[in-house]
Order: sequence, then structure tokens, then C-alpha cells
Amino acid sequence: MTAQPDQGYASKAARRGTSGAWFKLNPGLKGLLRYGLPLIGPLVLFLIWEGVARAGWINPILLPGPIPTMQTLITGLFGGPLLFDFWMTVWRTLQAFTLAAGIGLPLGIALGSNDRMYRSVEFLVDFFRSTPASAMIPLFLLIFGVSDFNKVAIAAFAAVLIVIFNSAYGVMNARRQRIMAAQVMGASRWRVFRDVLIWESMQACFVGLRTAVSMALVVVVIAEMFIGSNNGLGHVIINAQQVLNVRLMYAGILATGILGYLLNVLFLFAERRIVHWSGR
Repeated sequence: MTAQPDQGYASKAARRGTSGAWFKLNPGLKGLLRYGLPLIGPLVLFLIWEGVARAGWINPILLPGPIPTMQTLITGLFGGPLLFDFWMTVWRTLQAFTLAAGIGLPLGIALGSNDRMYRSVEFLVDFFRSTPASAMIPLFLLIFGVSDFNKVAIAAFAAVLIVIFNSAYGVMNARRQRIMAAQVMGASRWRVFRDVLIWESMQACFVGLRTAVSMALVVVVIAEMFIGSNNGLGHVIINAQQVLNVRLMYAGILATGILGYLLNVLFLFAERRIVHWSGR
């Protein structure tokens, strides 16, 4: 007696094979899915926003439609008054980030390479890293007064703790096999530190830098709102809210989101280019 193949199983396998071949034969569809999927979330948000605005569920004075808001954003950023404020926020964020990276990276790597030294300051790092940066604004006002540097300083303070924490743990969590291999080959402690520990910690350092630049942007915008600023996206948002210019307020909020997203994408690109061996 000859065994008969399972017709249902065979038909399912045939359908899977046909489906797989269809995807392989349609690279255009694969490209559409690759670049189209990230747009689904923003499109859904746009449709919900437009639907709520058209239905009148929320007073249009408080929630204008997305189209007039986007028009305000575009005209403001391309030659309008929002452009200067946008670049002032970028400039302060980059200043704060540069200070945080310049101080935090070498300090974090040095602390991470010496376990006793790190344990001696671990509480301080964790304590201030867990303290909301906005709670430090009164202290920084006492020290630096109402100045532009105050906004940069408080953002740098919040960001540097993230850089120190990530870079230190990157060094401490370096792969022991590679360290031991370098020591077996006769490498000095300095060579192990320079040629192994620094490179092993680079991925964690980039994660810290990416998180730090986002934190710097958040704190800069908060400082622009509440520390006597005459420009910047935070200044635009809080002033527009106070005079009920809600289109400009939402445009400023969207501009900060766009800026944060662009900074994150830039650092992801740099990380993939520089730390291309990550995970190997």
C-alpha cells in the first residue's frame, strides 16, 4: 500500500512557496513596505488630528487643524520668524552637548577603567542623574543669573551625567576575553586601555552621546521657556501659549520634535558608520 501525501499540507507549502516567490519577484513592493511602513504612524496621527478638528470635538481655538498648523510651521521655518529661533535652540543644544561630551567622555572612561575610583563617585553620579534637571534651575539661576550661558550650563549638566554613566559602564563591561588576549600577547596596561578598552566601550559611549543630545535639547527648551529668554523655540512656545496664538504654539512644538528626530537620526548614522563592528 502506497502512502498518499497530505494534500492540505502540500497545498499550504505550495501557497507559501508561491507567496515567497511573489515577494522575490516584486522588489518594488518590498521597497514600498520598507519606506512606507514608517509613514503609517504619522499618517494615522494626521488623520485623527484632522478628524477631531473637523468634528469640532475640541474648540478650534485650542486645537487648530493640522494643515494650517503645518502651513505656519513651513512659512515660519523657511524665511519666517521661526527660523532664527530654531537655529538659536540648535546652537544652545550643540554648545551644551559639546561641553557634556568633552567633559563626560574622558571622565567616564577614566572612572570606568578604575573600579575603586568609580565606586567612590557612583552615588553622586546616580543621585544627580536621577534628579530632574528642571529642579536645578533655581540653583543655576543663583550661580549664573539670567544669562544665555545659564541655559547652556544646565543642559550640559544634565547631559554630562548621562555621558559619564554610559562611557564608564562601557569600559567596565568590555569583553574580558579580548582584554586577556591582549595581556597574553604582552600588551602593557596603557596599550590594553588604548587599543582594547576604548574601542570596546565605543558603542556604549555612542548610546550615551545620543541620549545626551536629546536630553540637552529637552533642557534647553525648558530653560528657554522659564529663564528670561528672548529667542529660541521654548520662548516661541510659551509666548504663543500666553497670547493664545495656538497655531504658532503647535508649530513650535512640531519644530522641537523635528529637531530632536533629526539629531537622533544623525547620531544613529554616525554610530553605524564609526562603530560598524558592533555585535561582532
